[in-house]
Amino acid sequence: MTLRIAIVADIHHGAPSHTKRGDAALGLLAAFADWTNAQAPDMVLDLGDRISDIDEATDLRLETEVAAAFRAIDAPIHHICGNHDRDHLSVAQNEEILGQPLQNQVLDAGNWQIALWRADARICRTPERRGFILPESDLLWLSRTMQAAGKPTLVVSHVPVSGHDQTGNYYFQRSPQFSRYPESARVREALAQARVPVVCLAGHVHWNTVTTVDGIPHLTQQSLTESFTTQGEPAGAWGMLTLAETAHWQVMGRDPFEARVTPQTGRWTPPMAPF
Repeated sequence: MTLRIAIVADIHHGAPSHTKRGDAALGLLAAFADWTNAQAPDMVLDLGDRISDIDEATDLRLETEVAAAFRAIDAPIHHICGNHDRDHLSVAQNEEILGQPLQNQVLDAGNWQIALWRADARICRTPERRGFILPESDLLWLSRTMQAAGKPTLVVSHVPVSGHDQTGNYYFQRSPQFSRYPESARVREALAQARVPVVCLAGHVHWNTVTTVDGIPHLTQQSLTESFTTQGEPAGAWGMLTLAETAHWQVMGRDPFEARVTPQTGRWTPPMAPF
């Protein structure tokens, strides 16, 4: 049985900025809905950052407009909160707007299972600490899910955990601490507990990448409205991930990308001692 998943990431509906074409978001989301309905996937994944945050009242309006655009899609949709969805809004407010729970969840999808790892993506901006803070409860949920996994598993999150290099990234080359959780190494240890093939999928960093860590492919998908890789025009990026014995991932738009990876059942041999 083949599983086909349509993916959209980092919609950033709102006012345009130097590199985010948020003014184009709703039109591009309507085009994504048309494409998705024509493709008839098994499900749709929204990887979060649906808006560019301003304040609570504005964010409620922007999130509501995005939620209305998603209603044009026929396939089941599963949402994840990004950091911009959480700057001024609670998880409960996002749940009310989107009409679904936004807690960690495992979906049985035939030969695969989908681990929706909705770890807290709010960025802390206190004088004492700036950046993501991963709750221990979210890490423990992922660890237990990986230990119990009895079939190939797609782990979906907003923030990537591969720790991949950010050289060339407009946002994160000089501020890599905002591209990942400080606890990412512990997250990768939790993933390594699985005895089944694992693929990880995330958004947040606004570019298409594949990074393999300990035999686990980590994918990050480009933002719908990003323009730093597309000379000022919105990327118009959306993807299709087809899962069978291999994972085939295609990203459409002005920043196209394609990869085919075969996740491994076992992990790699531990690295040798220093020499």
